[in-house]
Amino acid sequence: MDDHEIKKEETCKIEVVSTSRLKERLPAIAEKIIQNCNDTECYTHVDYEPIPSKESVIRIIDKLKEILFPGYFNEVKLDPVNLKYYMGQSVSDLFEMISEQVSLSIRHDCFRYDQPCSECVDRGHGVALEFLDSIPTIRKTPATDIRATFDGDPAARSYDEIIFSYPGIFAITVYRIAHKFFEMEVPLLPRIMTEYAHNLTGIDIHPGAEIEESFVIDHGTGVVIGETTKIGKRVRIYQGVTLGALSVPKDAGNDLRGKKRHPTIEDDVIIYSGATILGGETIIGARSIIGGNVWITQSVPPDSKIILEPQQLKYR
Repeated sequence: MDDHEIKKEETCKIEVVSTSRLKERLPAIAEKIIQNCNDTECYTHVDYEPIPSKESVIRIIDKLKEILFPGYFNEVKLDPVNLKYYMGQSVSDLFEMISEQVSLSIRHDCFRYDQPCSECVDRGHGVALEFLDSIPTIRKTPATDIRATFDGDPAARSYDEIIFSYPGIFAITVYRIAHKFFEMEVPLLPRIMTEYAHNLTGIDIHPGAEIEESFVIDHGTGVVIGETTKIGKRVRIYQGVTLGALSVPKDAGNDLRGKKRHPTIEDDVIIYSGATILGGETIIGARSIIGGNVWITQSVPPDSKIILEPQQLKYR
């Protein structure tokens, strides 16, 4: 063995000893982290009672996409022969998945807030059945969103292209699913659903918002639609639009919770990119056009056109 190999072997031994000494500190660090889990100022859920699973909620969304748009997102090719079998199996799977996650959500609230027993398993089954029974009705509304998107977008070549690839349609469809659960007063799940869509698309729609048919979000990145927003029929909005609440004093959240804080957008309104519309008493009248980058905190009558005065650009 030459000098170089001897030196290399000695170096390796030193590194092993050094690493071993460092790892000896890990049990104490782990114990410190464990003790910190008991700190009431930190947020943990170390309990025997399970909580809803975000991954399971995502699987529910994926399975619902297969049912709402049969043939588009399925792993198997659907045809008139196997459709009945596939739908039967999918509905059965969804019943189990939704029942479990709804029950866990309700049970979590009962334990977290020390509520009396609300028969969470039976409620989970009931919610799952009611939701599945409403799918034909839910499906009709995204269909109007898709048609409105196609009619207003010359770049769209087909309905297929919109269903497969438009982030606005995905975000709106997930919102419409979540809104149904929100109406049935299911805790946690609706917000998990819409925040999942927000993470993928950059479009933030609170499940509590009320949005009617033929709604279009064009491009979509940066769109924010608050909880108490009301949107009428055939409304089109572009990227960067905020339908939000006015700023509130510190610690005023409890006083305003559940009250109308976000604007109302009436039928056939167009809102261009970057517009900000705030306040629960703000109403944008029907057929109005809101130009880009405007800031609105008061109502606008029907058939209005709100734009910024042209700015002078100087080139030097």
